[in-house]
Amino acid sequence: MAPTPRMLLILSENWTLADGRDLPTIVRWAREAEDAGFDAVMLSEHVVLGPDAGTGGVMGNPRAYAMPGNQDPFTPWPSSIVLLAAIAAATSRIRLVASAVLAPLRHPLMLARELGTLDLLSKGRLVVQPSVSWSRDEYAALGVPFGERGRILDEQLAVLAEVWRGSPTSFHGRYVSFDDVHLEPRAFREGGPRMWFGGQSAHRAVCHRLAAYGHGWHPLGAPSPEDVAAVEGALGSAGRDIADLELVGGVRAEFPDDASCAPLEPAIESIGPQLERGFTTFCIKPSQFIDDAELMGAFCREVIRRAEAL
Repeated sequence: MAPTPRMLLILSENWTLADGRDLPTIVRWAREAEDAGFDAVMLSEHVVLGPDAGTGGVMGNPRAYAMPGNQDPFTPWPSSIVLLAAIAAATSRIRLVASAVLAPLRHPLMLARELGTLDLLSKGRLVVQPSVSWSRDEYAALGVPFGERGRILDEQLAVLAEVWRGSPTSFHGRYVSFDDVHLEPRAFREGGPRMWFGGQSAHRAVCHRLAAYGHGWHPLGAPSPEDVAAVEGALGSAGRDIADLELVGGVRAEFPDDASCAPLEPAIESIGPQLERGFTTFCIKPSQFIDDAELMGAFCREVIRRAEAL
């Protein structure tokens, strides 16, 4: 018998439901999701957007997911870490997923401080999905070399692992070097927050990060059999099993046109085949299915009812 799906409410990119400056409403949605039985809420981030945000043309239906190069540069992206701190204070059980944390745009010690504090504040409810992202304009604005972003992230992950292990600690790498630093208080969880990794494919770097640091795999879209085999191979080489990972999927919204929401029932039904493949946690973005923010509580309860019925 398949387990009951764990549902995750995406709080980013819902600006057909709430104004981008109305952050207290986002916090309220998180409370409503917790009350309804959701397992987690998620926020993603950009620091800034430039002209390359829309080089592929702005999405037809504004309820669709923001993908590389298909979004308006005016799209609101409030700080996910700050907003999750507010959500942590307003909730008690629900997990807080900081998705697409653009780690290479921060110094790793500052990142360790921010994430560790949020994990401590939430008593270990934080999940972090570090990412290198895709916008050259964003990297240029922050003075970080775009072509080195993968190498920077790999070094940062090593730094995070060191400083979250305990103080004092030293590190000497290509981008960061320090001796005998103390980073206190440490994160709530021993070894730091739980880590997910994902992306459009399970390329070598993603597989390495999953094997070395990963607690969950969150692919963008349905992974191919080749992606699954690559992850299994990398974990096996590290003495781990793919069963060790939380596999994160999502619902498949189908819009009837560019002006309408998608129907919920067929989207929820797309969870079934993913459960059979071992996925346990499923993301859903409410603005794809409702246009009235006052319906959020009822929407969350209906999603949980339908998920439990599976």
